[in-house]
Amino acid sequence: MKVSNKVPNSIQTSDMAKSHKADANKELSELGSKDKKASIHKGVGDSARIDFSNRAKDIQKAKELATPSDSIDEAKVARLQKLIDSGQYRINAEAIADRLVDEQMKMLP
Repeated sequence: MKVSNKVPNSIQTSDMAKSHKADANKELSELGSKDKKASIHKGVGDSARIDFSNRAKDIQKAKELATPSDSIDEAKVARLQKLIDSGQYRINAEAIADRLVDEQMKMLP
């Protein structure tokens, strides 16, 4: 086994990418006008299209589901809180377990 003090290629590549990005940003800022900036992106056109893999789509969907929404049903929260505090809220553990198993089975290939 050989041991070397060389910097890994990934670090060198990362530094080069940062340098190129900084150069591109500098060129854009030097252009100044919106017309000149628009001309740089003109070549892309309206027909540009990006296709995402199914995995990427699944990840995006999971992210959307995991992101908390701004809408909270305050009335439902108050009703459930009242049931929990009074000891009347019952949990159906069997139904929860069945649902967990069903969801897991959907994810298997």
